[in-house]
Amino acid sequence: MKKEMKKEQERAVAQGAVFWIETSDSVSRHYQFHSNGDLSMKVVDDSRTVVHRVVESFLNKFFPSGYPYSVNEGYLRYTQFRALQHFSSAALSVLSTQSLLFAAGLRPTPAQATAVSWVLKDGMQHVGKLICSNLGARMDSEPKLWRILADALYDLGTGLEVLSPLCPHLFLEMAGLGNFAKGMAVVAARATRLPIYSSFAKEGNLSDLFAKGEAISTLFNVVGMGAGIQLASTICSSMQGKMIAGPLLSVIHVYSVIEEMRAAPVNTLNPQRTAMIVADFIKTGKISSPADLRYQEDLIFTGRLIEDAGNVKVGRDLHKVVKPSKLCKLKGVFPEEKFLLCHGKKWTDMVLEHDATGEDALRGWLVAAYVANLEKTDHEPSMTVLQEAYDKMNSVFSTFVSKLQAKGWHTDCFLDGTGSRFAW
Repeated sequence: MKKEMKKEQERAVAQGAVFWIETSDSVSRHYQFHSNGDLSMKVVDDSRTVVHRVVESFLNKFFPSGYPYSVNEGYLRYTQFRALQHFSSAALSVLSTQSLLFAAGLRPTPAQATAVSWVLKDGMQHVGKLICSNLGARMDSEPKLWRILADALYDLGTGLEVLSPLCPHLFLEMAGLGNFAKGMAVVAARATRLPIYSSFAKEGNLSDLFAKGEAISTLFNVVGMGAGIQLASTICSSMQGKMIAGPLLSVIHVYSVIEEMRAAPVNTLNPQRTAMIVADFIKTGKISSPADLRYQEDLIFTGRLIEDAGNVKVGRDLHKVVKPSKLCKLKGVFPEEKFLLCHGKKWTDMVLEHDATGEDALRGWLVAAYVANLEKTDHEPSMTVLQEAYDKMNSVFSTFVSKLQAKGWHTDCFLDGTGSRFAW
């Protein structure tokens, strides 16, 4: 091999060509510029083991270029549970299709169940898609919650299909409701895919992440379908077998998507994440990164109040928050700001203007948190306390936002779902 390399170099020198050798991960590559301007590459030495070559080939096909340095923390765990999720979902889908055909009076083979599963996605599923499409703003605000709900809805629809042989006279109702739930699940899953992938894109490589993520999904969908065919031919050929395997696959499916969402370091500001950031800053003076907060997020009860952040509730209708007689007074407290704060017995309401950004929401949240620390009573805070909290916020805000952005948070917008805003 070394003799060949030497001859190649001597030939290149004789032709006056520009060449160099690059060695990376035990692989030596010969690069050469030809007289016509073309660049050629030739592997001249590869001392990797067969196992190493197979692993590298797998990573190149199913992981983004430059992995692990091109993605944010948690991507491997996310991918592992995504694979398990698609495997269990595909296997469960085969069983549900087989059950539907039994309920309709047919006796399919496992192969027939696999083929027909592509046809049964229509019908009532389209109605579910249309209804769920109106919830897009909520999905932007809470992509993790809606991703989990999507899989729970999918399993609900699949469960109805699996149970359909028990009441064949209600076949149309069971199949219709099942496809309706699955239609909503499909829209929610697709709508939340982009925010999740975006949280891992470290070098602007969103398209690469998306392509490799879909490759993983396709691979394990095929593997899961194969496992489903095997189950349908053996353990799940009877209704009793389906009643055991179905719930087990469903539990694995939902658990996998919950772990996926815990691993995703979403870096946009919504009410829960903003409250957690402010609470940590008030208590410790430090800024938490998206990776720091991902395991602290409540994935189901996202509207919880956080005492250290001022028990702020954002997005309620203005007419429910403020009496008309007090509106001008509240606006006059912070006339240059794009938020209103209304202190109540259990929480503090914050209403934002239509064009308020993430930074405006952070300013209001910090004021509310400082007020809560300065005056721990149920009464409306005095103007002195409000002014002191406002001055304190202004004194730290520039540094606070700079550190937030350095940690990877996007402060240009605030995703409050369908939260009500006002125009003054």
